[in-house]
Amino acid sequence: MLNEYDVVKAKRNLSNNVSKGCIGTIVMIYENPRLAYEVEFFDSNNESIDILTVETEDIISNNI
Repeated sequence: MLNEYDVVKAKRNLSNNVSKGCIGTIVMIYENPRLAYEVEFFDSNNESIDILTVETEDIISNNI
């Protein structure tokens, strides 16, 4: 399981701003009604570009 403040990577295109490989930080974890993560994604200049609620299959730990 991932934790708050873990750095993750998008496994696929998630929005117009967030494409596969985009880096983000988990800012909140939802457990009900199912596991999901609120992730703030950043561009290459470390500027915030989107905040999305994603599911486990949408992201991967950036430590892998």
